[in-house]
Parts: sequence; structure tokens; C-alpha cells
Amino acid sequence: MKVIGITGGVGAGKSAVLAYLEKRPDCRVIMADRVAHQLEEPGEACYGPLKALLGEEILDKTGRFDKSKMAAKIFGDGELLQKVNGIVHPAVKAYLTAQIEEEREAGRFAFLFIEAALLIEEGYASILDELWYIHADEEVRRKRLKEMRGYTDEKIDAILKKQLPEESFRKHCSVVIENNGFLDSVYTQIDKELGEDQWQKQ
Repeated sequence: MKVIGITGGVGAGKSAVLAYLEKRPDCRVIMADRVAHQLEEPGEACYGPLKALLGEEILDKTGRFDKSKMAAKIFGDGELLQKVNGIVHPAVKAYLTAQIEEEREAGRFAFLFIEAALLIEEGYASILDELWYIHADEEVRRKRLKEMRGYTDEKIDAILKKQLPEESFRKHCSVVIENNGFLDSVYTQIDKELGEDQWQKQ
């Protein structure tokens, strides 16, 4: 089984790539954001430490974290955000590492894909066999963000400033999937990388 990381800037179309991969019987996709939300549920690894750090006032009536209250408390406080990330990111990475080992032993899939916003920054290369960069030109990404998410130019500018430059993505990734136009072209690139014959192995 090959473990592949999926990364790329906002608006590059990672969701479309992941949706296609999830349909392939030889692939499993794990999204780090979903894992983080799971680990923040009561009884899970991040729940206790986050509640101790942020206080019970950010909980809703069911005892779960109220995401809007949580975001409001963290917003603008770089030090607090760093502490939250210090709890969540290691827990997510530990969960993903365990899932990789489990899938290697089970032998159910030819490919395990992991998508996370900070794959490069958080040093995920150590648990990956390969890293893919989903690329789209900036003007294409801007158009998508305006049309699909309703973002303003100012909001897009602020997001882009926080993301890695294209050179960094290309430096760390061995495969680049171009996603500027039609999805059929994207699917063809993916199939070429994974090998059409893998479809028949399940």
C-alpha cells in the first residue's frame, strides 16, 4: 500500500480530487479536518486538554465544543492558537499514523490518501510515501473562491498571504496535478499516476 499526501492552496480544487479518489475501490481517503473534529468530541483525545485550556464557557448544552465560541476566543490570540494547535496537530498525526499501520496490516487498499492543510509545515513527509500538489493558477483560484464561497478580494488576499508560495509546494511534492480546467483532465492525470490496472485488484 502506498500512502500519499494531498496538498495545495485554497481554491485549487482538492475537494474534487478527493471526491474522485473516494469512488475508486482501491483507495481510502482520510481528511485531517474530519479527524480533528472527531478527536474534539467528548471522551476523545483532544477534548479534555482543550476544555482545560479554553474553559467550559465554550461548551454548548450537550457538552460539546461550540465552534463559534471556540473561534471567537482564539481569534486574534496567536499564543492561544499555538497552544490549541499544539494539542490538536500531534493528536491528529498520531491517529493518522495508527490508521496507516492498521491499513498496511489489513491490506484492503492499494492507496491511502491523507489530506491536510499543513502537510508540509507539520512534517508529514515522515509518514508519507509520496506527496501530491493540486495546482491551479491564482486567477482560477480567485474566481472559484468568489463564485463558490462568496469571498471578497480582501479576504482572498489575506488567505493567500498565509499560505506557502508555489515554489515550496513544488519543492516538496513529487507529483503535480493540474486543475485549471475540466475535471475529466484531472481524472485522467490521477488515473495515470495510480495506474488503471489498480482498479481491477479489489
